[in-house]
Amino acid sequence: MTEPEFAATGVRIGKRLRSLTRAGQVRIEDGRLQLLTSYGSEIDSAPVQAVRASRPWFAHEDRALADLNGTRYTLTLGEYDPAPGKPGPPSARRFIEAVRRAAGRGH
Repeated sequence: MTEPEFAATGVRIGKRLRSLTRAGQVRIEDGRLQLLTSYGSEIDSAPVQAVRASRPWFAHEDRALADLNGTRYTLTLGEYDPAPGKPGPPSARRFIEAVRRAAGRGH
């Protein structure tokens, strides 16, 4: 089994105003983006080339939007801290960059 290109746990995943999970998982692996519940059940998945990922202009830096199969999901990913005392880029930015890299759209 290959190492995922992006993996985040403890992700709040919502659809419109409804929360689907407060501790979900987001994975990019083998050219697919998967949104999973905390138990590992699939909420939705799509080929990464068909996914549109962005950051809402009005939200905190830990939030991202992901459009999969015609459905818009809000993701609250939290902060990423690679080493004590050294803050890294917000996970939302890392997620968006990972989607673009996996789809071959830049970075």
